Amino acid sequence: MAPGKHSKVDGRKSTNNYCSTVTLVAFVALCLVGVWMMTSSSVVPLQSLGTTQNNKNEVRTVITKSYDTEDSNDENSSNDDGTSTPDNSNSKQFEDNPGDLPEDATKGDSSSQQDKSNPVNNSKEDTEIHQEEKVTNSEDASTTKTANENEKGDAESKPEDGELKDEETRGDGDRNNSGGQENHEEGKEEKEVKQDREDKVDAPSIETLPAGAQSELLSETSVQNGSFSTQATESKNEKEGHKSPEPEKNNGYHWKLCNVTAGSDFIPCLDNLQAIKSLRSTKHYEHRERHCPENPPTCLVPLPEGYQRPIEWPTSREKIWYHNVPHTKLAELKGHQNWVKVTGEFLTFPGGGTQFKHGALHYIDFIQEAHIPFLVANGFTGKGAIGAGLRLCQADSISWEEWSIDKIVPEIGWGKRSRVILDVGCGVASFGGFLFDRDVLTMSLAPKDEHEAQVQFALERGIPALSAVMGTQRLPFPGRVFDIVHCARCRVPWHIEGGKLLLELNRLLRPGGFFVWSATPIYQKLPEDVGIWEAMTKLTKSMCWEVKGVGKDKINKVGVAVYQKPMSNECYEGRSQNEPPLCKESDDPNAAWKVPLQACMHEVPVAAPVRGSRWPEQWPSRVEKSPYWLLSSQVGVYGKAAPEDFTADFEHWKRVVTKSYMNGLGINWSTVRNVMDMRAIYGGFAAALKDKNIWVMNVVSVDSPDTLPIIYERGLFGIYHDWCESFSTYPRSYDLLHADHLFSKIKNKCNMTALVAEVDRILRPEGNLIVRDTVETINEVENMLRSMNWEVRLTYSKDKEGLLCVQKSMWRPVEVETIPYAVG
Repeated sequence: MAPGKHSKVDGRKSTNNYCSTVTLVAFVALCLVGVWMMTSSSVVPLQSLGTTQNNKNEVRTVITKSYDTEDSNDENSSNDDGTSTPDNSNSKQFEDNPGDLPEDATKGDSSSQQDKSNPVNNSKEDTEIHQEEKVTNSEDASTTKTANENEKGDAESKPEDGELKDEETRGDGDRNNSGGQENHEEGKEEKEVKQDREDKVDAPSIETLPAGAQSELLSETSVQNGSFSTQATESKNEKEGHKSPEPEKNNGYHWKLCNVTAGSDFIPCLDNLQAIKSLRSTKHYEHRERHCPENPPTCLVPLPEGYQRPIEWPTSREKIWYHNVPHTKLAELKGHQNWVKVTGEFLTFPGGGTQFKHGALHYIDFIQEAHIPFLVANGFTGKGAIGAGLRLCQADSISWEEWSIDKIVPEIGWGKRSRVILDVGCGVASFGGFLFDRDVLTMSLAPKDEHEAQVQFALERGIPALSAVMGTQRLPFPGRVFDIVHCARCRVPWHIEGGKLLLELNRLLRPGGFFVWSATPIYQKLPEDVGIWEAMTKLTKSMCWEVKGVGKDKINKVGVAVYQKPMSNECYEGRSQNEPPLCKESDDPNAAWKVPLQACMHEVPVAAPVRGSRWPEQWPSRVEKSPYWLLSSQVGVYGKAAPEDFTADFEHWKRVVTKSYMNGLGINWSTVRNVMDMRAIYGGFAAALKDKNIWVMNVVSVDSPDTLPIIYERGLFGIYHDWCESFSTYPRSYDLLHADHLFSKIKNKCNMTALVAEVDRILRPEGNLIVRDTVETINEVENMLRSMNWEVRLTYSKDKEGLLCVQKSMWRPVEVETIPYAVG
């Protein structure tokens, strides 16, 4: 047969060879097609296996924004742009790392231990994440906005029975998601997820909410079953209740701008002009006290014209932007005393005050030296002082190196013995601002009065301060908590009406604490000053306060008197007259919320296990150790013995701050100075931040267990407050607010919208809010904040618990709402 027309490539090839070649090629092709089909179909059983075991390998995009806690599918995520995630990238930072859990969170759970070794089957809990994040670069201020992403956390350890439920390791904030493509090749994603888990052991653990035993801190015992009563119970004049707010009619949260006389400085409870006008008397500064409206405002406070991001600490101690606090009256009145000066676009603070025109640091050192006259009067000079020191060393069995002058007489001891200070009539708080250099924490106090914006200046500078006045009610602090109370030309008439105001300081001052008084009656000889000095001398003697030193500063040309409160009741019992009288045994010195001032003194505790019977440990040891008066027989807030409760709380917050807050939320902590913990328990959150250039206002709600004395005992400070009312601070006071299960406890008691408006009022623009709460509450708060154009950086939910991190924007509404009681 002749060869085919088109087959002639090689004349020597036969037709049979040609057919064999074609047959072979076809067979190979069919084999390849079969292999390809088998390979493609194998993906399905692999996914099914992952879903059956723990639903860990399914990757999907959730379109809805709801928190579906019933969803049984756990998810992992990859970058939206389709790029792979490096082994140690932040894409893994919110997975549980059982290796980082405390020992008691995992011991005894064999199934949990087995799960840890399996990178696929290592969780039996369902998780859902919805996150929107913004990563801030502290060096160049550049930001990367992230798209909404839904993902599941994994690798959770289950605690033993008897331990409280597993909390969480959740959150994100540092991953840079471009938000581009949403559909990826499943095989590639699955490989990345598997590799991510295999390398998890070597990756640093960054967690939003620690798992295991730490989760038990979510579950508080009933207040009635614990050892701590509430401030509401302690305070006899606490309001019986609050009027139930009307339910929200508009779920769209239509915000308006507050139209009030105070403008951008509006403090609802201090600017209630209608209530102030109706007062029968202002003799006792009633008009400077809190007069909260029955229905808190739900409008937003305007920004000052030209407002910009505050200057960061420590530069802010010396200068702030003028337009942020555009008030010059104080500079005009006190400029010659170095309080505050107007310098171009800045307000500058040379560090002076009425009593320390040449600087606060010199004044602070002078106060500590005010004990020298006492030592000289008692023969402790030169060799006498050394001899007394040696004798005390032998008596106390301490080495000469450990001896110090405070073994002879209790010294001020800035930053060691004396840690928490109350500065009454603080001015612009330069005294407290420079005490940070001595490792001292100062609660600066001044009224909102004709000395325009002095507390606002302090807060803008990054110094703790509170708008309050000593009038007819006790200050919102527990008894026996301040190491020192200071008053420099504070214009408080301590000696009048039986010394009622000075007796309030006596309530606040811990036994053995000091009252430092710097005022003209100490060193001037005008008839009025002489009369006040004589009255104060008589009053302090009858109160058994001992004069520890009276000296005159030659540089500032002012005098300082230092008094010490007794540490026993011997002097009280030896008085010829019971004047001022001792308080009744039924009078609780810790009752401080809306309790009238009383002209009496509480006895000094002397029993060993009672708070105030001895001085706390020196700072910083006192911040970590459980107070000596917390007994194992007492039940703590979380149901454990009180000392164990205290320790668990501290460990919990150290873990949360280290594993999550510092790196996992995208917060630029270099811009954070003023912080408020809106629902503090033992102060663990503040204690975990103690080594940062940050101060924390710990707020204990009046209807929560009264743990505020514990916070002070560990060298921190705080205040009682009812979040159904506005806080006594200026707008734009804080850089960061922390709310741990506050909103869910408040929303059934108060107007939730008013509380969110209050959060907006006290938080600075571009400041951050961290909310930890139930998923339902998180969702509600997020919707409200989004309606104010806040940037949601992260939302996370797991086991019906959630976390929300948001940043306040500069946005203000256009429509205005007039507040009748605040216009006058």
